Amino acid sequence: MIKRRKTRRIRVGNVYVGGRAPVSVQSMTNTNTRDVRATIAQIRSLAREGCEIVRVAVPDEASVRAFRRIKSSSPIPVIADVHFNYRIAIACAEAGADGLRINPGNIGGGARTLEVLQAARSGGIPVRIGVNAGSLEKDLLDRHGGPTPKALLESATRAVRLCEKARFRQIKFSLKASDVPTTVEAYRFFSRKFDYPLHIGVTEAGTVFSGTVKSAVGLGILLSEGIGDTLRVSITGPPEEEVRVGWQILKSLGLRERGPDFISCPTCGRVSIDVVGIAREVERRLSRLTVPLKVAVMGCAVNGPGEAREADVGVAGGRGEALLFVRGKVIKKVKEKEIVAEVVRCALRLAAEKERSR
Repeated sequence: MIKRRKTRRIRVGNVYVGGRAPVSVQSMTNTNTRDVRATIAQIRSLAREGCEIVRVAVPDEASVRAFRRIKSSSPIPVIADVHFNYRIAIACAEAGADGLRINPGNIGGGARTLEVLQAARSGGIPVRIGVNAGSLEKDLLDRHGGPTPKALLESATRAVRLCEKARFRQIKFSLKASDVPTTVEAYRFFSRKFDYPLHIGVTEAGTVFSGTVKSAVGLGILLSEGIGDTLRVSITGPPEEEVRVGWQILKSLGLRERGPDFISCPTCGRVSIDVVGIAREVERRLSRLTVPLKVAVMGCAVNGPGEAREADVGVAGGRGEALLFVRGKVIKKVKEKEIVAEVVRCALRLAAEKERSR
């Protein structure tokens, strides 16, 4: 059982972060923010996948005007992501943002950060101080010889002191790098020193394949140590994939439940059915379910019956057929061509029963 680190609690829109609230899943739109229709459409798509907080880049005044309309139509809390121009951050606070994200390395120094905090205070909204290895303050890079974990910590510590001096504590922090060891160590340093909630992630992690692996390793380490109150998986690809991966990481650690937990064997020479094709099609057809279910597609008699029996719905393959299990009991033998339809039918029935009993 993972013992989560106790942190302060803040609220982003209607989502609590920290203070033992569930670890929330975030993503960021990659549309042109000035294209209001496309951005709202993507936010709604992300929400359907389970995104609980979304971040939108706001680089200029035109984007601020669009942001106001995006915020009013979003089904989930919207954070304004602002770099370089502190006035844009202030304008987003006045436009009703559910939160701000600023970077101490490029927002323009302490005085301008204080102005942003004052605007956030007036709007009753939280601020994420996002420290990134790729945009650290120059004096810290010189002192530490590069974007080391201690350099990231020092940047975050400066921001903590500034916020505390201003008596502004509706804050969360992130300390991200593009490599896993630096990221993990920076978060460990911070969590030993402060109790502010943490937004965790490995930034610029890569494409869907490499980004998923690096994020799963980095976030898995942190979450298993109880570190992390909200997360974003950074992937060069569809942001919906970030949400799917984020949920899968949380589900694999037993921290959240949402939708099916798919189990399938890696296949070997004993397999006599198309496990790969069947598993992929079952997962595709059930991908939109939000009710937690365990679904197993197994290929032979070694581990097949045991895994299928422990699932809500499972099949254990034989030669051109499979045994169908529902809640631990063998229901019938199913021909290979009928396996997908039978598993999906049973899973949907169980999901409907669970939904009614909620």
